Amino acid sequence: MNALLKSQPTVFVIFGGTGDLNARKLAPALYNLYLEGWLPEQFALIGTGRTKLTDEEFQGRMLKDINEFSRSGKVADDKWAGFGPRVHYQAADVQNAETYKDFASRIKELEKEWKAPANVIYYLAVAPNFFPIIAENLAKAGLTTDAERTRIVIEKPFGHDLESAKELNLLLGRIFQEKQIYRIDHYLGKETVQNIMAFRFANAIMEPLWNRNSIEHVQISVTEQLGVGERTGYYDGSGALRDMIQNHLLQLLCIVAMEPPISFSAEEVRNRKVDVLRAMRRFTPESVREQAVRGQYGAGWLEGAQVPGYREEPGANPQSNTETFAAVKFFIDNWRWQGVPFYLRTGKRLHRSASVITIQFKDVPHFIFPPETADTMRQNRLVISIQPEMSIRLQVQAKRPGVEMMLNTVDMVFDYKGTYVAQAPEAYETLLLDVMLGDQTLFMRGDQVEEAWDLVMPIVTSWQNRVSQNFPNYSADSWGPEVAEALIAKDGFHWFTLPLSSKK
Repeated sequence: MNALLKSQPTVFVIFGGTGDLNARKLAPALYNLYLEGWLPEQFALIGTGRTKLTDEEFQGRMLKDINEFSRSGKVADDKWAGFGPRVHYQAADVQNAETYKDFASRIKELEKEWKAPANVIYYLAVAPNFFPIIAENLAKAGLTTDAERTRIVIEKPFGHDLESAKELNLLLGRIFQEKQIYRIDHYLGKETVQNIMAFRFANAIMEPLWNRNSIEHVQISVTEQLGVGERTGYYDGSGALRDMIQNHLLQLLCIVAMEPPISFSAEEVRNRKVDVLRAMRRFTPESVREQAVRGQYGAGWLEGAQVPGYREEPGANPQSNTETFAAVKFFIDNWRWQGVPFYLRTGKRLHRSASVITIQFKDVPHFIFPPETADTMRQNRLVISIQPEMSIRLQVQAKRPGVEMMLNTVDMVFDYKGTYVAQAPEAYETLLLDVMLGDQTLFMRGDQVEEAWDLVMPIVTSWQNRVSQNFPNYSADSWGPEVAEALIAKDGFHWFTLPLSSKK
């Protein structure tokens, strides 16, 4: 337990406290941190929403949500007796500046009770259009003046395009210092994602191979079986490119491609990530057509059930041009990665839900084995599985048992379940603890967000201005549209998938 954190009184204010994000992720994460002794002794959670609730009613909701969604299972009575009284509720209209005075009063009451000033964290689990309103009203109420003790957490999407991201950064910069702003991407809190840096920089055998001399190409795939469902209202104005590639997948790319940092300090690590984005080759209208493809799912069958196409989902536009699948080929123009393609793909209603990074190494320079072994010979791969399983597989060639020299691909596997007894924390547990510790290593900096938007904007603009004439172009339970396979096949490669044993 961090002794400094333990001694720091903390007030955690969740705007959108009655919403789905708090129910499924934030409340269970905070409760699990409490169970494992990571919360300060003087800790209070204040949920907010327009619904009028008493503290007891809100506590009842939180208990139900934690019972349903927490990895630790059903809440024990004695544990809830310690956590429940820390949970409070404040009904508020976030657009009314006057209501923020109630937050100030509540925080002062807690500080008076604790006889110490508190660190105050404002978590914006609300629709993006409320981000500027809440930030400005917090400032008007005098709740942002202490730069050492006040922090704000912003959920994605951070902006709708480059211009809106710049505007939001500018507004937040007038109210907060950069060290107070935590732009959260839950993918960066996943255990396997964090382990990429350990795998690269704590093992002397890997770094000499981690460059254009040894690596042929890199694939990053985040595929989902689920459709859009009830989220069409948000998704129809976003699409797969904005929703996943601009943030999640590009962040994964940055961790894979970054230069070794001098230290593990937050600014040093984030500097190296920004360097990657700045080195990435920008798109022209011609290269968008050659290096970026999109798709939209149609109706089909998935695990024995008939599912609707995207345009038939509740509330969807029957003529929607929104992509539910995107695949893009990126290049990084620097000494380490020049000429190595990075293929990123994501989509909904696909055959399997999985998040996988695959590093494909170059072929051996000279083949010395008998000709009959050529059919089974495969290039080495490093497969980093983020979900559903958490593992790192190094695929190498070995001799098959027998009197003949026959080659076989074998996996050298590190997996969490087989190695560790302790259950890995959920991503939000790691990230919320880092916010309380004041550690920004796993959070995006303002310039990083803007660089990512700048990179994808030519694709966004092209797809907005060019209506697809063949949507829908892939069916449920497929691996996406044919154009995605063509994108990578013309370079002589194919998309990799997890072994069948990993299917969820």
